[in-house]
Amino acid sequence: MTKSTSLLLATVVAFGMMATTASADIKKGQKTYLKTCKNCHGNGTKGAAMHTQDEWEDLFAAGGANIIKKHVGTKAEPYFNGDGFKESSQDLRDFLFEYGSDSGNVPSCG
Repeated sequence: MTKSTSLLLATVVAFGMMATTASADIKKGQKTYLKTCKNCHGNGTKGAAMHTQDEWEDLFAAGGANIIKKHVGTKAEPYFNGDGFKESSQDLRDFLFEYGSDSGNVPSCG
């Protein structure tokens, strides 16, 4: 292989690894859901099926502004206004989106 081909291949692999690392993680979102949402909304299947994928997208738009509004006045309000939600919101969104009511997917957490 020539040096330019090797460099190109290395660049493609590096960008592929960065894209995977930068993306949110559905499994982390599942763990977050089970830890923070299960008591109020039931298991992952029931919770994710509360909304369609488009509805989950809308709820988590603009930093989760709409889902934060939905939880004002509930016992979950401190979580949604805290650092925990800010850190895990993308993972949680990806989990709920992946298993939304119109997705046809069923999470393993039942």
